Amino acid sequence: MTSNEENKAIGIDLGTTKTCVAVWQHNRVEIIPNDQGNRTTPSIVSFTDAQRLVGDEARNQVTMNPHNTIFNVKRFIGLRFQDQSVQEDMKLWPFKVVPAGPNKEKPMIVVTYKGEEKQISGEEISSMVLCKMKEVAEEYLGHAVKCAVITVPAYFNNSQRQATKDAGKDI
Repeated sequence: MTSNEENKAIGIDLGTTKTCVAVWQHNRVEIIPNDQGNRTTPSIVSFTDAQRLVGDEARNQVTMNPHNTIFNVKRFIGLRFQDQSVQEDMKLWPFKVVPAGPNKEKPMIVVTYKGEEKQISGEEISSMVLCKMKEVAEEYLGHAVKCAVITVPAYFNNSQRQATKDAGKDI
């Protein structure tokens, strides 16, 4: 393996409902299939008594474990708990979102994981999805990935962009 191959950056399209990962190689963009052979992975994380599931496995938990299966975090990442869009979306989610932080402005998701109640941020959920996509890419490429480009929508404000960057720091 050449140094050039080891330094390849991956591109991750972190979507509200689905995420995909790609790499430039052989003079073209290759969309990398996940462990299920799909070119996209659900942007979903589920917490059970025994484990944390991401992607297709998590999607299978939506009906059995709705309060601990988290999706659509991109709809509130980087926003304040009291923002109207967050308040409206909360009415549609089966999971619980509460205010946290010094000014009670940060939306935090309440889950039960391994028998304990925890509060998790949208950035942490997004990071879990991004880590899954990095693992998919590393398996496909056969080596560690050190660099990634993560998409953000043009309509995101600076706070939302920063929250997405923060989610990507841990991968």
